[in-house]
Order: sequence, then C-alpha cells, then structure tokens
Amino acid sequence: MPAPTSSRTLWKGAISFGLVHIPVSLHSATAENRMKFNLLDKQSMTPVGNQQVNKATGEAMAREEVVKGFEVEKDQYVVLTPEEIKAALPKSTQTIAIESFVDANQIPTVFFHRPYYVSPAGKGGQKPFALLRETLERTGKVGIARVVISTKQHLAAVFPRGNGLVLNLLRWEDEVRDTAGLAWPDEDTKVSAAELKMAEQLVEAMAGDWQPDLFHDEFREKLMELVEQKSREGGKRHVAPLPGEDVAAGAEIIDLTELLKRSLKGNAPARKAAANDEAAPVKKAAARKSATTARATTKASPRRKSA
Repeated sequence: MPAPTSSRTLWKGAISFGLVHIPVSLHSATAENRMKFNLLDKQSMTPVGNQQVNKATGEAMAREEVVKGFEVEKDQYVVLTPEEIKAALPKSTQTIAIESFVDANQIPTVFFHRPYYVSPAGKGGQKPFALLRETLERTGKVGIARVVISTKQHLAAVFPRGNGLVLNLLRWEDEVRDTAGLAWPDEDTKVSAAELKMAEQLVEAMAGDWQPDLFHDEFREKLMELVEQKSREGGKRHVAPLPGEDVAAGAEIIDLTELLKRSLKGNAPARKAAANDEAAPVKKAAARKSATTARATTKASPRRKSA
C-alpha cells in the first residue's frame, strides 16, 4: 500500500520557461519508513543525547567554541565564518527555471536523487500547468531546471506523471562517480546467439506488470515481529524520568508496538490479522488518550513537572 498523500506544502513558487509562468507548490513524493531507535542508558533507561565532543579530549564543546573548516589537504583546514558562508548562499527566486528540454531517456538513472509532486497553485495555474504536462507527454521531453530550496541550489528535471508533474532533484555532474577502473565486461566479451535467445526467453517468462505492493522490506517486518513478540511477553520497559521531572499521575503510556503498528497498516495483511486480538486492549487505551498524549513517539513519553 502506498504511503498516504502529503498535503503539506514544502515550497511555493512558479515554473517558468520562455514567457510562461506557472504558479505551483511542491509536496513530498516519498516517505521514510525505516525503523528508528532511541539511544538509552542500559541501566537507568534514561535518554542519551548527541553532543558535540572534542575527539582529542573527549570534552563537550559549547556552540560558540566550534567553527566550520574545509579540509584542503591532509590535516590542513581553511576556516569560514558564518558571514562568509551566508554571503555565498544562492538567492532564492522562488522559481523552477527551466533552461532546456531533453529526451527523458537521456538522463542516466544515477543522476536521480529525490522526487517531489508538483501541483498548480490557485485556479490561474490550472491551464498552463495542464499545457506543460501535455506538451511534455506528447514530445517525450523533460524540462531541465535550476531551483533553490532551503538555501541550496539544485539541478532538477520536470517529468509528466499521470495528470500531474514530478520535480526530480538531480545530482550535479561532480557528484556522480566515474566508472573507470570497474570490472565491467569489455568489447571482447561476447555472448552467443543461443545464450542470448535463452536469456530473452527467461526474461519473457518472468515478465509482468510493475506491482510495488508485492515487495516488502523483510528486515523491517522481521524486526517488527520481534518487537511485537517481546512486547507481548512482557519485554516493555518504561523510560526513566529525567532529573527534576516526573510522569504525571495517572498518565497512560502508549507502547512502542502500538505506535509502530499504526505506521505498518496495510503493509502485511496476514500478520496484521493475527495481531488484532493482541492489539485490541492497547487500541482501546489509545482511544482514551488526549490529543497531546496520542502524539507520543518512540521517544520518552511527554512529561510535566510535578506541582
């Protein structure tokens, strides 16, 4: 099952090519579904945070004591001030400026980095948006553009997809590694006509339509099954309050298993059916939670200082 649609607008601006100006907004086209673990003290079960530590002395560093340096040679750095870095930042024009159109199949797959859905912003953008999408579809071209998102300039490609558009951020040329030195077959490596025919027959026998729902992250699912099993067997441990803090009296804690089950809805129907009976009590508890407590994550449960 695909991840739910994101209605959150990440960027607002316009697509421009020639004199055409199309107001649009960007929305995330992907969702990160990797399991996330919190760092905890083994004995006290208190959260362990990330600190900036001097690798030579092991001492924590204050923010004002840290500078940014670029390594130009082995152990030789040039330090840049925040003002110098700020002055070099690209100016945001809020425009996806298409500079050329190329055949879609000309872009090597290694250049693709991150996709975003593009939607027209306002009624005025509907017709020019549809015009660009239809033109790209008919010509088999994609628009190559530059865009600034969050102070960083990106190379990007605008693709037609269904009734809409996808902006796929591309890697710059110097970010794609050369293939020289790799043990790829050379021109002297030949395959016979009989071998090629059998290979083609095998491909045809295994051919089918693209069905992403048939494939699952087996590692993540096995970890989830282990988490659920240990939870049922009493393996849950509450995170200890931080010094000076206390858990509000009578507060209910929604366990990790229930939170993860919600994120996995629809991914494993067979396993979900088997887990329904076990999850029922937890779901009832979750239904009684207030809006604040229901937003609990794998981090320490929300706490209030005791009165």
